[in-house]
Amino acid sequence: MSEIQDELKRDVLRNMLSQGRRADGRGNFDYRAIQIVKNPLQNAEGSALCHLGKTQVLCGVKVDLAMPFSDRPDEGVLSTGAEFSPLGSHTFEPGPPSRAAIELARVVDRGIRSSETIDLKALAIEGMDKVQAIYIDLWILDHDGNLFDASMLAAMAALQGTRMPKVEDKKLIRTESAGMLNPKVPVVSCTFAKVDERILIDPTMDEHKGIDGQLTIATTPEHVCAVQKSGWAAFSQKDILDLVDQSFSKAVELRRALD
Repeated sequence: MSEIQDELKRDVLRNMLSQGRRADGRGNFDYRAIQIVKNPLQNAEGSALCHLGKTQVLCGVKVDLAMPFSDRPDEGVLSTGAEFSPLGSHTFEPGPPSRAAIELARVVDRGIRSSETIDLKALAIEGMDKVQAIYIDLWILDHDGNLFDASMLAAMAALQGTRMPKVEDKKLIRTESAGMLNPKVPVVSCTFAKVDERILIDPTMDEHKGIDGQLTIATTPEHVCAVQKSGWAAFSQKDILDLVDQSFSKAVELRRALD
């Protein structure tokens, strides 16, 4: 039954796009309304709630001490996880992280890590075998499509407001601050969906059920730092170059929401 419904949604989406329309009245390259609430959680070092249309993603950042990776002993640890609770969608099931949750966490982690917006070397602690670790946790509260962009916005907003605990006598003192994390550059992502030869940005859940594939491009103000493709749709070289230009253009709007 679900396959039949998805095929019907695909036909509806294809017909609407052929008429230059989307169900919610947006243009092909228009985002839904974006709202970001910073620091809604008291017990996290940093947190943010991102509303992208009806999609809601909550991000919490915790700082702790951990052993460094053996191949990077002079760098801190960055780890990202995503929780797909049944609260967020009837399509989510309890249990171990799903393939979609793992993909989401890796895409957000890759964008932040590849941009080098966090100075991992600065998280090393002189005279200690442990380093500071930044743990980014994402919770999907309401899933109405485009989790990649909403999660990246939530993570970036949370990192911008992250307070670093003081390190003293080889322990974290969470009641005392050593200053802010201060990421170097704001990283955002733009997700494009393809239906036949038409491309649109920020697909909703209903639109996602009818698309052939999607491309997510993460950028800083100066360069592309990560790209993720999913689905069977093919993107030509011209498609990709055009979408990179669109990413830099739309990123201005996304960074304005972070401010």
